[in-house]
Amino acid sequence: MVPAIHSVSRELWRLSRVLILCCLVCGCAGKKSKPQVGMGTGFSKVDRANPGQKVIITPDDTLVGKVAMVNQGFRFVVINFPVGHLPAPEQFLNLYRGGIKVGEVKVTKQQYDDNVVADLLMGDAEVGDSARKQ
Repeated sequence: MVPAIHSVSRELWRLSRVLILCCLVCGCAGKKSKPQVGMGTGFSKVDRANPGQKVIITPDDTLVGKVAMVNQGFRFVVINFPVGHLPAPEQFLNLYRGGIKVGEVKVTKQQYDDNVVADLLMGDAEVGDSARKQ
């Protein structure tokens, strides 16, 4: 009796592997639908129209800093910039808060690591404001 049960279970095991293999082959070999242009593909119609067109990617080297400290009494701010992207002394920068211009500063010669000091010429400043070129 034991050999009969063993051979039946072996046949069921073999049959289940064959069925799983068939399901995988049928699922992978099914008709592939083409994604619609502009529906989450990441490509625009222009990209699809010229597949041989070379794409030029340029790095964003815009000078953007963030106000780290404000001294309203002496009207100066300390602005933190990314390493290697510091403004030149005597350069004018605009301060933005929420995309709206709120002030203007002039960079001084004082610099420490990635921080620069700038005189607040117009408007006001708060910690967290962004500083960009005019």
